[in-house]
Order: sequence, then structure tokens, then C-alpha cells
Amino acid sequence: MVDALIILIVIILLFIALKGSVKHFKGEGSCCKGGSSILKTGEKKLDGPVVSEKRIRVSGMHCENCAETVKRAIDSIEGASGSVDYRSGIAIVRTDRTIDDIAIKKKIEDSGYKVDSIS
Repeated sequence: MVDALIILIVIILLFIALKGSVKHFKGEGSCCKGGSSILKTGEKKLDGPVVSEKRIRVSGMHCENCAETVKRAIDSIEGASGSVDYRSGIAIVRTDRTIDDIAIKKKIEDSGYKVDSIS
């Protein structure tokens, strides 16, 4: 009887863990330095007209909190504004001046994510 009870408890715990993992990887749970609510920042306005637009492939994002973290990193660069989609793993960076790709890559990677490519 005790063995059956232990097995039942283990099955319940595995079910709870699996359910949480599925939500996490679908981007529905709170994770990645976030809470259950996401404090979104608005669109950053650039000082001048857009002179370049870069498409950056970012890996390691699993939810809206991840995307918001990457967006804040991009927006912290003077002259750059970002929009990020965690599902596709793409960040679009618009700039009103020439900004080195290495500077953008460093800001994103310093926020905890990996830049796979910039085009």
C-alpha cells in the first residue's frame, strides 16, 4: 500500500512538472526574470529619420518577458529602436544613425541572450 502511494505521488509531481514545462516552452507561463505580468515599454521614438533597419536572429527567448528584455536592451542604445518577436526569434532594429553591429550584439548578449546573425 505504501509503494502505491509513493508511486501515485511521483506520478502527480511528474504531471505538474510536465504541465509547467509545456506552458513555459509555449511562452504562456511566467519565466525568465519576469513575473505573471509583463511591464511593456512603448515604442521608442527616434530623433531623426530611420537610416537603417537590421534583422537580428536571437536565440534563448521563450516568452514575452524574454522579448521585452531584448527590446529594452536595444532601446538602451542611443539612436536605436527595437521590436522583438520571441516566437520567430527575430528582432528588428531601426536606427537614425550608423550603429556598429558589434555594439548591438553586445547589448543583446549582455542581457542574457545569444545573437545568431545580423542582416
